[in-house]
Amino acid sequence: MSSMSLQLAARHQPSGLNSLFNGNPLANGSRLSFADYVVRNRDMLRRAHAGSADLEKIVDGNAPFEMKPPAGFPPGQQKTYRRGVLLTHGLSDSPYAMRHLAEFFRENGFRVMAILLPGHGTQPGDLLDVRWQEWAKTVAYGAYQLALEVDELYLAGYSTGAALSIYHSQRDKQVRGLFLFSPAIEITRWAALANGHKLYSWLIPSAKWVDILPDRDIYKYESFAKNAAAQLYALTRIVHRQLRRRALDIPVYIAASADDTTVKTSAALEFIAHARHPGSKLVLYTTEPEKFRSDIPAEKLELVNSVFPEQKILSSAHTAIVMSPEDRHYGVHGDYANCVHYYPGDMEKYKACLHHPEHAWQGELIEKNLQRGVLRRLMYNPDFAGLKMSMRQFIESLP
Repeated sequence: MSSMSLQLAARHQPSGLNSLFNGNPLANGSRLSFADYVVRNRDMLRRAHAGSADLEKIVDGNAPFEMKPPAGFPPGQQKTYRRGVLLTHGLSDSPYAMRHLAEFFRENGFRVMAILLPGHGTQPGDLLDVRWQEWAKTVAYGAYQLALEVDELYLAGYSTGAALSIYHSQRDKQVRGLFLFSPAIEITRWAALANGHKLYSWLIPSAKWVDILPDRDIYKYESFAKNAAAQLYALTRIVHRQLRRRALDIPVYIAASADDTTVKTSAALEFIAHARHPGSKLVLYTTEPEKFRSDIPAEKLELVNSVFPEQKILSSAHTAIVMSPEDRHYGVHGDYANCVHYYPGDMEKYKACLHHPEHAWQGELIEKNLQRGVLRRLMYNPDFAGLKMSMRQFIESLP
């Protein structure tokens, strides 16, 4: 039995609450403040998850949020704060994925705002109708609100959030630099055809889905709509056209896994190779740093070993870069395990992956890792402390 033959649940239909940008102006025509945007989205999330156990926990993790830097950092010369960063999560994720990065930026003197992309945080069905332009509107809104408070505006994005950050930076001259994590600069071409299902999905509703899964994770969808892939592909095509017309001349920091199975890491290598700003840098997690060869200048490329045998970690993964090992949900002792690659085709391994971590390896879903035995997709970065140190050095080098 394939996941496509499973019975569709209510969560696989749009909720009607979150397919459009949820930050439109107030009734009197004034622009919604970011604080009010957060309140509006928290109220929407409470409606979406009404009746759920741990409702406030779910709302807290999926909601947009903001942070102010601690006392002691120099204020801005023209505005309240010197630096600010807008955080944008990835496809099927939520702002929860950006929490540890947010705390890092706050500790380093940044005013922080994190947005919730339309279609996310509620139920997987909300990705059936969403368009990437609604995501872009949300990023533009967040950047506008943050720019009201800071002299220097930076964007930080994970996966799809990275693509949106690049897109916005090409349209907003106020953006001073980018932080990109597992960036979705290029994905597979099959995604361009993902909306071909519209010809027949009125007969077979499950045809709208790449995967129909249990959705155990309260901060990330496991089920995946074809429309979501199609929207991301359309976005990446626009970003490529932008970059062909005009290369970025602002400093860019990238962290990525060489073994990423979600996006093409080769695109990140090409991106950094052509980055104009001399301070730009790529941190690449790889299983063979000593064998890695590249024509990228050494000052632009930092290779980090991603194998930790004592922790049964075989490689890094697309899902691992931005998360601390100490995270209570995704970390070493977290309450969630990513095992959906076994569902429903191999339920024996699925159950072993969920319930017997002592026997499971961790890493990216590549063939050589899967052949080792039961494999959990790695959800945290065992070198997160090293990543923070590298980012701090990059920040200190900013003009």
